[in-house]
Amino acid sequence: MAGLIKREDIDEVRQRTDIKEVVDGYVTLKGAGLGTFKGLCPFHDERSPSFTVRPQVGRYHCFGCGEDGDVIAFVQKQDHSSFQEAVEKLAARIGYELRYEDGGTGPNLEEVGRRQRLLDAHKIADEFFRAQLLTPGAAEARNFLFGRGFDRAAAEHFGCGYAPQGWDALLKHLRGRGFTDAELKLTGMFSEGNRGIYDRFRGRLIWPIKDMAGDTIGFGARKLYEDDQGPKYLNTPETTLYKKSQVLYGIDLAKRSIAKDRQLVVVEGYTDVMACHLAGITTAVATCGTAFGTEHIKIARRLLSDDGTGGEVVFTFDGDAAGQKAALRAFEEDQRFTAQTYVAVEPTGADPCDLRLSRGDEAVHALIQSRRPLFEFAIRTTLKQFNLDTVEGRVQGLKASVPVVAAIRDASTRTGYCQALTGWLGMPDPNEVLRLVNAAVKRGDTGRPAAPGQQQGGGAAHPATANSATAQAGGPGVAAGPSSGAVPSYHRPDPRDPVASMERQALEVALQQPSLLAGGVWERFAAARFATPAFQAVHDAMRATGPGLVGDPVRWVEHVMHEVPEPLRPLVSELAVVPLPAHTEEAVLKYCRDILSRLFELQITRVKADKMGQLQRLDAATDPETYQRLNRELMMLEMERRALRAET
Repeated sequence: MAGLIKREDIDEVRQRTDIKEVVDGYVTLKGAGLGTFKGLCPFHDERSPSFTVRPQVGRYHCFGCGEDGDVIAFVQKQDHSSFQEAVEKLAARIGYELRYEDGGTGPNLEEVGRRQRLLDAHKIADEFFRAQLLTPGAAEARNFLFGRGFDRAAAEHFGCGYAPQGWDALLKHLRGRGFTDAELKLTGMFSEGNRGIYDRFRGRLIWPIKDMAGDTIGFGARKLYEDDQGPKYLNTPETTLYKKSQVLYGIDLAKRSIAKDRQLVVVEGYTDVMACHLAGITTAVATCGTAFGTEHIKIARRLLSDDGTGGEVVFTFDGDAAGQKAALRAFEEDQRFTAQTYVAVEPTGADPCDLRLSRGDEAVHALIQSRRPLFEFAIRTTLKQFNLDTVEGRVQGLKASVPVVAAIRDASTRTGYCQALTGWLGMPDPNEVLRLVNAAVKRGDTGRPAAPGQQQGGGAAHPATANSATAQAGGPGVAAGPSSGAVPSYHRPDPRDPVASMERQALEVALQQPSLLAGGVWERFAAARFATPAFQAVHDAMRATGPGLVGDPVRWVEHVMHEVPEPLRPLVSELAVVPLPAHTEEAVLKYCRDILSRLFELQITRVKADKMGQLQRLDAATDPETYQRLNRELMMLEMERRALRAET
């Protein structure tokens, strides 16, 4: 057994890893001030971006739910891995060789974290399948791709491969790379019979299914030969890596376009994704053998930065009954988005791949441009079930459509569709539909379960300045979100208190720009006293850490985090990432120096007040020496205050 990773190596990995690059693999981040980035939190459902990353100090903090940590903690939470597995993954990412206690050299093949071993096996299998596509035995797979308009360059771009016929081609290959049968059983790439395990995919065209970070986590396989008794499409079964409810094929290729264009196009198959991308619709993805559901929405919203400022989701479905049913299922999830949601239906039943093959790239673009609002599609599809030429049919259509309209959460949109439904039914009284819909809303008769994940109250808004952060993120000494109230020994100061506000800003500067504390500045800072108990506790932690790390912001914050009382760690994380109100390097330095000068001037004022009190209580005649000393000290303090002002 290998020992624990050496502490200095953990610190080195943490320091060398760019937290923004790692987080970017999971969350769309946008600039939020100099050196600060924010996006939708990956740890809770939110509409306003409150997840903040500060690369300079190597930390993230969500002002909505209170989740915070460094790059190692982020990988742990995202990958559901242990601390050691997360460090090993990050070390491999930057090519850093870890050392272990007690002379260990790290885990051997059997001891490597299960997830990383599974990822390694999938990467090797992916390379194996891709190489097999170029062999003579893969002619049928190449013909299939060519027949659908995909040349060799397209196949390589999407990583298409071929699983050879036979029972153990991949099995032998992975065994030869050091994988045990026990490990291979966990990959989902093998089935098991009386004689042991054998290849799950045989004689099939292969598509690698990747996560947002670009790691292969599963495969989709298409039948090529008539004697294949299996289903037309065969996917990896559920594994610790592959959860079909959380997977979107093509997300690794589409994520940047989705974030840039604020559009997500959901198609139904692998070849449809390929056709869309080759036609220029590079925002296309597909689900893998399941309906577009809650977990998919979380992925989409993070990429779209679905914060109410725009963006659209377009579902493409066939015009047949199955396609209409799928579109109505999408309606059930629609209002988890604030983005506009549309349906693009091809009347002939052709999918994007068929359209591109028969009518070219322009037809694929035309399909997406023909999109209709999902609400309209759902209502009109409901009305198609009835003969609206008869009174009875119109009454039945009205009764069936009212719950659908009532399910529209936005009141203004709901009212608009009441008017539209009146016209589609040809009813003379527009108020009748509105009355019935409003009654259904009051009864809760919305024709579907209420959408979970709805924002409850405030708390998700992200602070724009340090002062607003105090008011919106729970205030000093109080963890944001669910952790609120976890610090009973520290009282929340009044955010309108100018002293508390200045003290908070000074700690933000000290945590985010610790190099400014070097030299003689440290002596002044260490001598400061804070009136707010929570802030004083953070300041005490900084003094305990000492000036030795002020030149290394990542390690500085990490050590301060360890020195503060545990309930105050979320506060330190918050102070370390909140954007400073400046937009250039020069402005940041000026702001930080001004804040520190204000802190030091406040300390001088407090000391002067104490000495003035002593002086006023003193009888100069009975103790002239002390009287003269206090006057000299007051004069020195005033000179120090003036010099401080002159520096700024």
